[in-house]
Amino acid sequence: MPAARVDYIAPWWAVWLHSFPHLSLRLQPVDSIFNPQDPSYQESLLLLGLVAGICLGLNLIFVTAYLICLCCCNQDEDVQTKQPKSSCVTWTSVAAGLICCAAVGVGFYGNSETNDGVYQLVYSLDNANHTFSGIDELVSGTTLKMKVNLEQHLARLSEIFAARGDYIQTLKFVQQMSGNIILQLSGLPVWRDVSMELTEVANKTTYVEYYRWLSYLLLFISDLVICLIACLGLAKHSKCLLATMLCCGVLTLLLSWASLATDTAAAVGTSDFCVAPDKFILNVTQGQMSTEITRYYLYCSQGLSNPFQQALTVFQRSLTTMQIQVLGLLQFAVPLFPTAEKDLLGIQLLLNSSESSLHQLTAMLDCRGLHKDYLDALIGICYDGVEGLLYLGLFSLLAAMAFSTMICAGPQAWKYLVVRDRSYDDIDEDDPFNPQAQRIAAHNPTRGQLRSFCSYSSSLGSQTSLHPPAQTVSNAPVSEYMNQAMLFGGNPRYENVPLIGRASPPPTYTPSMRATYLSVTDEHMRHYGNEFPAQ
Repeated sequence: MPAARVDYIAPWWAVWLHSFPHLSLRLQPVDSIFNPQDPSYQESLLLLGLVAGICLGLNLIFVTAYLICLCCCNQDEDVQTKQPKSSCVTWTSVAAGLICCAAVGVGFYGNSETNDGVYQLVYSLDNANHTFSGIDELVSGTTLKMKVNLEQHLARLSEIFAARGDYIQTLKFVQQMSGNIILQLSGLPVWRDVSMELTEVANKTTYVEYYRWLSYLLLFISDLVICLIACLGLAKHSKCLLATMLCCGVLTLLLSWASLATDTAAAVGTSDFCVAPDKFILNVTQGQMSTEITRYYLYCSQGLSNPFQQALTVFQRSLTTMQIQVLGLLQFAVPLFPTAEKDLLGIQLLLNSSESSLHQLTAMLDCRGLHKDYLDALIGICYDGVEGLLYLGLFSLLAAMAFSTMICAGPQAWKYLVVRDRSYDDIDEDDPFNPQAQRIAAHNPTRGQLRSFCSYSSSLGSQTSLHPPAQTVSNAPVSEYMNQAMLFGGNPRYENVPLIGRASPPPTYTPSMRATYLSVTDEHMRHYGNEFPAQ
């Protein structure tokens, strides 16, 4: 058993997540070793997701209880005298919006980190797959050359050298060496199945990662849009926008907790793999590949011997012997048999290309290339990938907090808008100090431009074509009339004279003001009613 490698150390967050209790659905302890095929291990990850679901239920219960208490506490209050504190609602909404924006920023970073880690894993798998495919091609190509091409040349040379027994013996020796090469190549592992599995894993990982990344991107955008709707609803005092924000906020709250459940289960499962990746790979490849070969590529230490060294050595020696024999035939047999030169040169070219394939095969079978791809895959998934999942979990928590706050503040903002509308509805539309009346006058300018039929003021001198009607006999006291005249800058307004005699208050007076006005009018009538009789 080789010593543990120092070139890969599991990150602290992976060790921390690996230490989470692993329990089945019956709350029985489960081994934390990564084993996705084990139903008990699958239940332990599912239970972690259910914990997030329980937190969602508690969150909804808290929000519902808060809203019920809010309604019960305010049902007996007079909305006209006890208006909700709009400043508190505004600052709460602003705080929730800032938390939501911070959550989206954290989520963008985590989503990018996870995506980088996953694609580094896929890139490493593609490189390893390319190496395995290259090994199989070199082995199959060299074997084909020795079995087919070399045999054809040897068969023709046997016919040419039929009269020379020593040359025939040399050809048989060359054929024996080619058989040794074929035998050694057949002993090398075939990586076709491994290559197919790596290709399938890479394709599935790419497919899942694309939709995972896109889903989170849409979730970030929706969170920002809901925050914008909330801001616009408060700024525009729009009930429709607030209602839309509340509905979408509840949906986003559910999605936030669902994403937290998924991220937690994925992070813990990946951390279980990252703590002991060698053990999992040894268990998976057992029965498909020699344990010696698996350890050679996993650890790639100097203490481990190359399991392919013997085969490569025999390949090199046999190839060298064949080249020497072919050179001897070219030197001594061609002057006697010129027709043999073509086949001997063909064998020489074949042996030279086989030697080039031998060097490439030696480099590909060396552990350093595949071991580097293995480390790159571990670093990508265990460092960037798990770290990104942790940031996405933090995003989910912050988003749930922000939207819970928005949902709790929504009814207060709605109540403020209802009180505001009722305060405007209680004012007479004909009151010139009513803001709604001013808005109506702004939309209907012709109404404000019409002159009263009985309104004449000090501007009568400039309107010579108009004559005021005869003054109506009134019993109004002079003092009251003069007081009314002084209220309008000292100019008597004939339109107010009939109102004085009938003691009619302005239409926008409140009942208390009306009672006071009538009492004062009756007192004036008792004191001055007979002093100024009508003429």
